Amino acid sequence: MIHQSKSFIKFIRLSKNKHGVHSPFVYNLVTKCFNDKTNYPEYTLLKAHRKALQKDASVIEMKDFGQGSRVFKGNARKVSAVIKNAGMKKKRQKLLFRLATYFKTESVLELGTSLGLGTTALSVSNEFSAIHTVEGCPNTLKKAQEYFEKFNFHNIEIHQKLFNAYLSENTSEKFDLIFIDGDHNGERTLGYFKSLLKNVHTNSVIIFDDIYWSKEMTAAWNQIIAHEKVTVSIDTFQWGMVFFRKEQPKQHFTLRVR
Repeated sequence: MIHQSKSFIKFIRLSKNKHGVHSPFVYNLVTKCFNDKTNYPEYTLLKAHRKALQKDASVIEMKDFGQGSRVFKGNARKVSAVIKNAGMKKKRQKLLFRLATYFKTESVLELGTSLGLGTTALSVSNEFSAIHTVEGCPNTLKKAQEYFEKFNFHNIEIHQKLFNAYLSENTSEKFDLIFIDGDHNGERTLGYFKSLLKNVHTNSVIIFDDIYWSKEMTAAWNQIIAHEKVTVSIDTFQWGMVFFRKEQPKQHFTLRVR
């Protein structure tokens, strides 16, 4: 937590808004996506899905394959408590929806389904897209799938596997957007990134959650943005984003998201 606090102070000092951006690609992303205040009708469906999970008092045995939880001590967790204390916040869920919409993504990979808040945001961004979501815990995935079916999110394909197992079996498919939100281990995150380089194209984006979770995660993030194949990188504190646009000069941006 000390690392996060110190990092946030540094982020506030270094971060800029749209007026400090001198890249047309990133400026458009900030003004047309990050700062988009449109009340999309899809938000209503996301809200209904979230509310249903918030009312779910059932308890499931969750197995953590990542760094574990800083909120829960045991593995037996009430669904409503997970949504309240560890689920993706509304603001970030809407941003994920807007990112997928803005980039017109058709093939999406999510590493870390959890109870599906991020998955559903990706799903409703384009009803014709293919959402592949990977989760190691069978009980968590079963509960997420229950709600996918209840709300008719028909374009989601679930994979009950460890991340490395899935990546080793899927070496050729290209993804427009990849969202990594299931393991906050720095060394493993760096490994996922290197493995995923074969699954990206020039217009792909990879989004990493909790890049300031620990010193190790931040170190991994810094190695990722320094990689020769990464041309544009964006630090929003909660999320880090990397792009592979060959026509772009290598640039890094630290940006505040409203």
